[in-house]
Amino acid sequence: MGPTTLRISSLGLSLWALGCSATAAGEGTPLAGAAGAGPGSGSGGGSLVLDAGGGGGSAGAAATCTNVDLLFVVDNSGSMADQQQSLIASFDGFVKGIRDKLSGALSYHVGVVSTDDYGENAPGCTQIGSLITRTGGIQSSNQECGPFASAARFMDATEPDLGGKFACAARVGVGGADDERPMRAMLNALRPETNAPGACNAGFSRLDSLLVVVLITDEDDVPDQCESETSCATYGSGGNPQAWYDEIVSYKGGVAKNIVMLSLIGKKADNACGAQVAAKHIGFANRFGENGHTGDVCAPSYAAFFTQALPTIATACKNYEPPK
Repeated sequence: MGPTTLRISSLGLSLWALGCSATAAGEGTPLAGAAGAGPGSGSGGGSLVLDAGGGGGSAGAAATCTNVDLLFVVDNSGSMADQQQSLIASFDGFVKGIRDKLSGALSYHVGVVSTDDYGENAPGCTQIGSLITRTGGIQSSNQECGPFASAARFMDATEPDLGGKFACAARVGVGGADDERPMRAMLNALRPETNAPGACNAGFSRLDSLLVVVLITDEDDVPDQCESETSCATYGSGGNPQAWYDEIVSYKGGVAKNIVMLSLIGKKADNACGAQVAAKHIGFANRFGENGHTGDVCAPSYAAFFTQALPTIATACKNYEPPK
């Protein structure tokens, strides 16, 4: 088959590059014009024609990822306004790092979920784990963020103003419950039934993709509680770090190395924003070995954290294993 030609905006190019290098250094065709595509250019950049490549690898070469799914799990409890803004402010830096370090994926998906049910979202998709397309409430963007260019409830490489759309969706506000359930939000977002045709997240999570999860919260996952000796209510996500790990790996065909977990959380008691030490989230991220990173949610900028994670994403893409 001949090369496939993709036409995307300059900002779309930046995140198109997230797909990780599909060839070793010096092999294949470089991304023409990539150096001139600045981050955060939105719809202001001109169109570029890119050669998506055509079967240049040698027989028996290791597989690399061609699809990348980016899920942002954003705490929407009362103390998270500054952290949401830091995430949005650092997003273009993440895009720049992706453009500079990675190349080769043909497709990426970007989605945002909150850590609680989100009543301001589109009707029928207000349950925890549903991708955010509309915001409302205190310190939110208070906007209809869609429709997205993908014609779905997530953003992709065809989005002419990816930075603006992400800023709208990620500014979920601070009206959520203080009993944060980020693990349930993440897992619900990735469940096959949630991603089935006609469902709220239809088509977002793909079995044949590299999954990159970015979690941002200033508290640990709230514990499950028992109201009495005979009655227990699940206020938290249910389960424990090992159960969460097993569940998310099952959604990737049992291939754990096809997941990168990036957690911006409270790492120590003495911190600048009063974040709770997130022992369970640390334990969860650690289960991914070199593919798990934890950073300081209190940091004024997350750019350095994302930059440090880029080599891990690139390696995970290079080592991608197609599920059987």
